[in-house]
Amino acid sequence: MAKRRNPAVRIAQETAHNAVFDSDGKPKPGVHNVLLRAVEIQRPLVLAYVRRLQRKHPRASAAKLAEILERDYLRAVAGGGAIVGATAVVPGVGTVASLGLSAAATVGFLEATALYATSLAELHGIRLTNPEKASTMVMAIMLGEEGTALLGTLSGQAMGKGASPTQAWGNVLTKSMPSGFGAIRNKIQKAFLKNLLKRQGTALLGRALPFGIGAVVGGAGNLIMGRAVVANAKEAFGPMPDTIPGELKAAAAEPEKLTLEGNNLGS
Repeated sequence: MAKRRNPAVRIAQETAHNAVFDSDGKPKPGVHNVLLRAVEIQRPLVLAYVRRLQRKHPRASAAKLAEILERDYLRAVAGGGAIVGATAVVPGVGTVASLGLSAAATVGFLEATALYATSLAELHGIRLTNPEKASTMVMAIMLGEEGTALLGTLSGQAMGKGASPTQAWGNVLTKSMPSGFGAIRNKIQKAFLKNLLKRQGTALLGRALPFGIGAVVGGAGNLIMGRAVVANAKEAFGPMPDTIPGELKAAAAEPEKLTLEGNNLGS
């Protein structure tokens, strides 16, 4: 006898889908803008975060700081998903209300990913002074091979061939705006949004499931996506440098000038 489907799960699925997509299956107006804003990050914030880690771990090598970045990033994204998922069991918080929190969790995941990826870039000596380039890099890393291959075309070679992966990223991201950057960015952005909405559709549902299931599914889903980001970043950037880049090394002893209010990263 076939197992009867839980009607609450069906309602959660339908409501999650309707919260993001219209009747034609296309993202509702404004969804794309919210997601794209979430991967934008300013370099002073990134430097403040990395320098704070340096002060907490003054003897840490670049490789050790990268390990700390990874640990804190995975803790933040997995914990955020679980916390939001747990709201489905709170009396008075229904499926529709929890979906609003799920959307917030999605933005939080992207913001944490942007901070992690750009911080790792700085440890590789890649100075992301242009916010457009920084957000493009974040989207490319989340895409994996497809994104890094697209960025690689700007340097006149495929990633990982000829120069090292880090040199290829540096050629694209640290110099003046290369010819064709806008077109490549548009391609990466389009693929990123398509891929993200496909993956986050499942995650959104997972965090909205009732009866406590969402706490498990939400946290696990974010952790899987977070680990994929880490793997993509390591593949894109290549091995960590033996020494910390001069700018960060020289600044390690400076007093902190910026704070990261409301951010879970940086232990």
